[in-house]
This record gives sequence, structure tokens and C-alpha cells, in this order.
Amino acid sequence: MSLLSAVRVQQSSWPEPLPIVSERTQTLRRIPPGIWALGFVSMLMDISSEMIHSLLPVFMATTLGISMFVIGLIEGVAEATALIVKVFSGALSDYWGKRKPLAVLGYGLGAFSKPLFALATTFGLVLTARLMDRVGKGIRGAPRDALVADIAPPELRGAAFGLRQSLDTVGAFVGPLLAIGLMLLWANDFRAVFWVATVPAFLCVALLIFGVHEPERPHGAVRSNPINRANLARLSSAYWWVVGIGAVFTLARFSEAFLVLRAHQGGLGLAWTPLVLVAMNLVYAAFAYPFGKLADRVSHTTLLAWGLVLLIAADALLAYSNQGGWVWGGIALWGLHMAMTQGLLATMVADTAPQDLRGTAYGFFNLMSGLAMLVASALAGLLWDQWGASFTFVAGIVFSVVALVLLCLRPSERIFNDTLRK
Repeated sequence: MSLLSAVRVQQSSWPEPLPIVSERTQTLRRIPPGIWALGFVSMLMDISSEMIHSLLPVFMATTLGISMFVIGLIEGVAEATALIVKVFSGALSDYWGKRKPLAVLGYGLGAFSKPLFALATTFGLVLTARLMDRVGKGIRGAPRDALVADIAPPELRGAAFGLRQSLDTVGAFVGPLLAIGLMLLWANDFRAVFWVATVPAFLCVALLIFGVHEPERPHGAVRSNPINRANLARLSSAYWWVVGIGAVFTLARFSEAFLVLRAHQGGLGLAWTPLVLVAMNLVYAAFAYPFGKLADRVSHTTLLAWGLVLLIAADALLAYSNQGGWVWGGIALWGLHMAMTQGLLATMVADTAPQDLRGTAYGFFNLMSGLAMLVASALAGLLWDQWGASFTFVAGIVFSVVALVLLCLRPSERIFNDTLRK
């Protein structure tokens, strides 16, 4: 036998190297393709939306001369509209037994609203575009979240929501980065940037149509009005507790437009104001999936409590100063609290609601959060106009403390466990 043959024989007798695959990688591989597709759909729409929204508060304040109170009112009405519409789209998706067509309609409305921002010269057209965009978000939100819950295996639900949220948030910092580059390139031409933002919006709709396939519904399922008395009675006390705590949480977390305005107040130039959302969403994207995965293992209420502590710290830094490390530290902590809590609240709704009422459950959750967002953003703008920016963030601290106290009065974990077994 030749020396080369001997070496080959010896090599063939060696054991194969064991694959080194992290637990995180294994989990990602087990997440269904439909969840990945929905994540990239969210990412493209967020790129488009954040190219506009990262500049919109400053555009309204400088180019259109709109007051802080009116800006807060526009943001509050827009976000509340999105969340309120979700109650009807969620219920319709449960009754119809289909989620994807409503998601396509919602993303389509969002895409067609984008050119209106570029054409806006008055408060009225900005409000119209903002409402159209948020109605689209409202229509797609609950069916999309219910679709994630339908596609994902129960043991991977937290990871699935975390992944979708993480990809969504990648778009939320890529969009502002593109906005910065284009503002510098085109000498602060807001409208040119708004026109470019239409491209990823329409790509998103195409990906949803051709890349996401809805699971088949059981044949012969009886359809009934999801929001009748009998069906609402099937929503447990644990679910309604999640709705309540989510609403109070939203009171403490007003529109991120005020983060942008706080940094601009501290001297950040027009072209660089999107850096606020870049920084916040970088933190958000980096931690959304790890915290989502953690939510599959630890107490949900404990994670929510820590999220509130982070929000209190963020508000304290932003209330103290609009300069240097204070404002950027507050922005980073804001992103960290979002990563810890937003996917978690969606997971808690899915865990505490019956499968055939998930769309309705997300709808009612978002209805209450929408009303809270309207109040919070209008109040934030009023406080800013009347007493200064610091009072806006102090009010956020007060509402966060209230939410933390309510969280300490939560129902026992046994209630949640009993709900899951049912």
C-alpha cells in the first residue's frame, strides 16, 4: 500500500467532526419561512416609513411652522387611528378566517400614502397622509400579528415575535440612515427624500403578495361574530389584565417624535435629526430577538417590570438635559425598553387569547393602547408648549411609575398558566 493510500485509510477512520451549532442558530432554523417573509415585509415598510417619519416632526416645525401641541395632536391622532382600526380588522380576520388579504390591503394603503407627504404644503395634507398611512397600519397590524401566531409553533412564539420585531426594527434604523445621506446629498430637500421613500413601500407589498402563504383553516369551521357577547366572554381575566397594563404602559410611552424634537432642541442639525431614530432602533433591533427568546423562558411580568424601569431611566435623562450624553443615553435606554416590552406584550396577548379570537384580541388590545397614545401624545405636546420639554418627560416618569405599581398588583402566575392549559 502506498504512503498516500495509507494516509487516506487513516483519515477515513477518524470520527467526523461534530457540528458546532449554537442554540440560537438552531432556534432560528426552526422558525418557519413565513415568519421570515413577514419580517422582511415589515422591514421594507419601516425603511419607507422611517425615511419620512424621522424627518416629519422637524419638517412640520420648520418648513410648515406647526406648533408643538399640534404636532403632538397629529402624532397622537395618527397613532391612535392605527391602533383603533386594528380592533375591526382583527375581528374581521377572525370572522372571515383569512389574515393575508387584510394585510395586503393595509400595506397597500401605507404605500399609496407616501407620495402625499412629498406633495404636502399645508397642515391638512400632512394630516391626511398621516391618517391614510396609519389606517393602513391599523388594517394590517392585528391580522399580521395573528398570522405570526398562526404560523409559529407555540414553543417558538416568543422567538417568532422577537424575530419579526427585530427585522422590523432593522428597517427602522436603515430608513433614517438613508434619510440622513439623502438630506446631505440634496441640501436638506425634504420632499426629494419623501419621494424616494415610496420605492421600498411598494416592494414590501409585492413581497407580501408573492412571499407569504397563509395556513389552511380547518374545513367546516362555524363562523360567528367575533365581538358578540358569547365570544367576548371567552376572553379570560388574564387577557383583560394584559389589555389594561398595555394601555397604561402606552400612556407612559408617547410618540418618538418628541425624542427627535428634544435632540433638535439641543442643537442637532436638520440633516442629522434622523440619527435619533437610528440610535434608538439600533438598540431596539439588537435586543428584540434575544428578549423575545428570553420571554419563552422567564416570567413575562418580571420582564415588563424591568422594561418600565428602563423607561423611567430614559425619561429621567431626557428630562434632565438635551445635550450630549444625557440625551443620547436616554434615547438608547428608550430603545432598550422597546426591545424588552413590545414583542413581549404581543406574545402575552397570543398566550392569553383563544386561537380563533386572536385577531379580535389584538384588536381590543390595540384599541385601548390607541386611545392611550392619543392622550399621551397630545398631553406631551401641551406640556412642551406650556412648561417646556422637561415637563413632557417628567409626565412620562409619572405614568411609568403608575404602570409599575399596577404591575406589582398583577394576577398570580397560576392564572396565566391555567389560561395556557385551556
